[in-house]
Formats: sequence, C-alpha cells, structure tokens
Amino acid sequence: MASPPLLFLKDIRLTFGGTPVLEGAELVVGEGDRISLVGRNGSGKSTLLKIAAGLVEADGGDRFVQPGSTVRYLPQEPSFAGFATTLAYVEAGLGPGDDPYRARRLLEDLGLTGEENPSTLSGGEARRTALARVLAPEPDILLLDEPTNHLDLPAIEWLESELAGMRSAIVLISHDRRFLEKLSRATVWLDRGVTRRMERGFSHFEAWRDEVFAEEERDRHKLDRKIAMEEDWVRYGVTARRKRNQRRMGLLREMREQRRTARRATGDVKLAASEAEVSGKLVIEAVHVAKAFGGPPVVRDFSARIQRGDRIGIVGPNGAGKTTLINMLTGALAPDSGTVRLGANLQMVTLDQRRESLDPTVTLKDALTDGRSDTIMVGNEPRHVVSYMKDFLFSPEQARTPIGVLSGGERGRLMLARALARPANLLVLDEPTNDLDLETLDLLEELLADHAGTVLLISHDRDFIDRVVTSVIAYEGEGNWVEYAGGYSDMVAQRGHGVGAKSRADGARADAAPAARAAKQDSAKTDTPKAEPKRKLSFKDKHALETLPKTMAKLETDIATFEKKLAEPGLFARDRSGFETAAAKLRAAQEALAEAEEEWLRLELLKEEIGG
Repeated sequence: MASPPLLFLKDIRLTFGGTPVLEGAELVVGEGDRISLVGRNGSGKSTLLKIAAGLVEADGGDRFVQPGSTVRYLPQEPSFAGFATTLAYVEAGLGPGDDPYRARRLLEDLGLTGEENPSTLSGGEARRTALARVLAPEPDILLLDEPTNHLDLPAIEWLESELAGMRSAIVLISHDRRFLEKLSRATVWLDRGVTRRMERGFSHFEAWRDEVFAEEERDRHKLDRKIAMEEDWVRYGVTARRKRNQRRMGLLREMREQRRTARRATGDVKLAASEAEVSGKLVIEAVHVAKAFGGPPVVRDFSARIQRGDRIGIVGPNGAGKTTLINMLTGALAPDSGTVRLGANLQMVTLDQRRESLDPTVTLKDALTDGRSDTIMVGNEPRHVVSYMKDFLFSPEQARTPIGVLSGGERGRLMLARALARPANLLVLDEPTNDLDLETLDLLEELLADHAGTVLLISHDRDFIDRVVTSVIAYEGEGNWVEYAGGYSDMVAQRGHGVGAKSRADGARADAAPAARAAKQDSAKTDTPKAEPKRKLSFKDKHALETLPKTMAKLETDIATFEKKLAEPGLFARDRSGFETAAAKLRAAQEALAEAEEEWLRLELLKEEIGG
C-alpha cells in the first residue's frame, strides 16, 4: 500500500489583476519524490512553489502538509537581514535535533568559512549560503527555486551529488537541462494556469510536451470544422426547422465561446541574428599570451587559432579568469606578453552577463531604440519597435514599461533583442542563458548553430555547451588553459573529469604574493629552513570520525537483517521481486560498510599522524 503524500495542493487558483496565473493547479509530493517543475517564464512556477511552502495564500483550493513533516524553501533572492555571519544564517535554519556540524560541513564544501559578512556576499556566495541553510536540516520536503543560479560548474556538480544522496523529497525549478535530467524522476508541467504530471524524468519532457501541443492543435481543428458545419446549417437549413431547434443554436453559441476563451500556448520567441559581411578566414590568433594582476598569472602562455565558423566555449570555475581571457582574445584587454592578432572585416557584438547595467528607469522601447524614435534598425532594415518586441514575446502594452519591473527572463530576452539587432560576424556571449526558459534556449541554440559567423561563449550550462560549441577551452589551474575538441561531455571524456573548483591556494596567491616574495628573500639571507604549518583535521573530518562508528554499526545491523530475509525458505519462489530487492540492498549495504570502514581507518591514521 502506497504511503500518503507528504504535501499536496489541489485545485489551486490565483489571479493577479487580469489573466489568472493558476486555474486549478495541483501538486502531489510523496516520500523520496524527485520532481522537476517546468513551464514558460511567467507561467507561475515560483508562485506555485511559494504556495507549497506556505508563503503565499491562494485565492482558492486546498493545501495539506503531513503533520510533523519539515519543509524548506530556497527562494531566488534570499534575505540575510539580521545575521552577522553566514554561519549564523545557516544555523538559524536548523531545527531541534538537527546536526550543527552539518551546517559547518556544507559551508566548507561550498568554499565558505562561515565568518563572511552576509551584506558583502557576491551573487554566487549568497546562493551557496542559502543552499547550505536549506540543505543542513535534511528536511522531509525540499523546494528549490533556481538553485543553480550564480553557481559555477564545480558547485553545480557538487550540488547534484549532494541532492542525489539526500532522503528528502525534492521539487526543482531550473532552466539547467542537465541538472534536471540527472535528478528528476517525475515532471510537473505548469502551462496556462493548469498542471500536468508525467511519472518520468525531465529527459522525456520535451517529447511529451510536443505530443500535448499536437493533440491540442488537432482538437482545435476539429472544433473549427464543427463550428463551420453548424454555421452552414444555420445559414442554409430549413427555416421552420431552424426556429424549432433552439438547442442546436445554443450549442453553436457554446462552441464559439469555448473557442474564444481557450487559452492558447504562448508563442515562440523569433530569434534571428543580423548577419554582417563575411569576415576573413582567420578571426583570432593568440600566440603565447599571458596576463596577471599583481599576482600569479590569470592566463599563462596561451595560444589559439580561431577561424571563421568556429564556436568556442570557455569553461572554468568562478574567478578563474574566463572574462579576462575572452577580453584578451577580442582585443578589449592587452596581454602582458605575447600577441593577439584579429582578422579582417570583423564586426563584433557582445552580450554581457551584467544585465543590471541597464538603467532601470528606461522604458523597454527606449532601451531598444536608444530613445531616438519608434523604429529600430535590425541589420540594415528598419522595423517598428513594437513589431520587433513581439518577436521576443513582449506585448505592445510593455513598450513603456520601465526595465526595473521586468522579470529576470524578460531582461534576458531584452538583452538578446538589443544584441541580435546589430550586424555581427563575431558573437561574444557571456552567460547568455541566465534566466531564459527552455523554449527560448532551444531557439538560441538553433540560432547559434545556424550563425554563419564565429561565436565565443562563456557558460555554466553543460547541455547548452554540448549543443552549441565545436571546441572547449577549459581552465586547468594556475593560469593554464587547454583547448579540447567537441563539447563539454567530449572534454570530460578526454580529460577524465569535469571542471574542478578553483583551489583556495590559487585564490590566496594573489593576496599573498608580496609576503611570499619577502619571505623568500629572508630565507635566502638566513638560509634557515621554515617550519611547516601545523596540520589539523577539518570540521568535516572531525564530524566523520564521530559519526562513522554509528554508521558502521547500523550497516552491520542492516546486513544481518537482509541476510536473514534471504535465508527464508522458498522466498525466491513465492516473491522473486522481494528476493531481488533484498539482495540488491544487501550488496549496497556491504559496499557502504566497506567504504565507511576504509574512510574511518584513513581518518584514524591521519589523526595519529597529526597528533604525533
């Protein structure tokens, strides 16, 4: 018998002014569920998740949470008001009986010390702190709204691993396809105010969505034909009979009303890059370039030859120097050594990730036309700004809307509209996928694949990189960058691993460079060897030493239980699936016990070594 759901929403209705946002939406979350919540930007996904978290009250419908179940919600923009340190913020999310060591361990894993001032955090640090707060209690239900926003590739892959190992039921909103494919086992699609559920992961979503749209189109076509037949009967049927058959006239009115009020799927963004004249065959040639900013090199002895039609992805952790490298390659930043040669007839357009640089008081129309007129030059052709706005899913009424009230996805579409209107044969895109919904991502991928010019791309979206680029330039540590043929998955296959986190040693070298040089000079003068810094166990290691014995004892008990079950006479004959399940659990427990024993032995030896 299936266990009752931990949380369910039924017939949820909510309207903000005009068109209803939610019209009978539902969400059911059971133990251990992994649900991806998907839909177009503005469809109400975040609102539905807030209703599930109890933060927004719906106009109608029912919300139920199983008594005693804990719920944690990750907002897109967390508030740190009232907290002096990141550790204080994370610990405030713990409940009675929760493990305080886990809060410290998560912060450490995410590259934070716990002593940071929340008011000075960068976007990525704020996101990692908020993640640590919701993950630390290991709640029964975890509601995550865009958890990968502002995270670099190492942090995204760490988060995937952490979530995969948790017992919590998880509901995810994300535009990162690879992230959803790896974690989800069910998909809830929010479209035009209602939800549909598929008991399969996100990898099957797009085929399912296309089937639904095709079926809707067939139904709409059938309704149109039926209306046409009824209208023909009204015009040419026998008059006396027509007067008597008022019921049939009523059905015709109902069908017309049904067709008029039906909410169609939102249209697609129409993306088309304005092509410039063809560039020379050689676009960029870099020979032994290097760059440093008062410390160790950000780029060390890098050479590359980029030709017309190449689509190059640049990947690495935050702070590695991706933007510095791309600025040198495009001539925006001079190298300290080496040479960069740009090809002939280049027309470059850059899409910057810093969308907040747009003046929030400027209207959408003025942002596209620079405030000059109602016409925008798209390539070399004039177009009315409202017509061009519609290509990017903006309504005519939004022409005078200030940029400051646009959503993140709308700002992303605006930046694309501005960039793609200018003729270019070299597109430089710094995080172009931020806040774009899946449909817009699809079209952007097609545009870049069909673009006759050259593309330089910085992105943390692995699926997007795989679909777009012809080669990847990856950060290898200590200022070294290496080019690999193919996409992100091809790079992983060639080097044996994904993008690693930028080591703290790399980050500390720049600050410590002057002191290190002075220490080296003193050492040369005195010729006295320095004592090595004293090693110590991390919070994670200390906690593991304390908890591993209990873990091993529990695993030994589980193993004994599974062995006893498998020893039951006739179990295989009467319950083959139960036998196979118990056997699989036994193998998993034995493997887990072996790993735990090996880790405990390693830590004990380390403890003795440090103590000695």
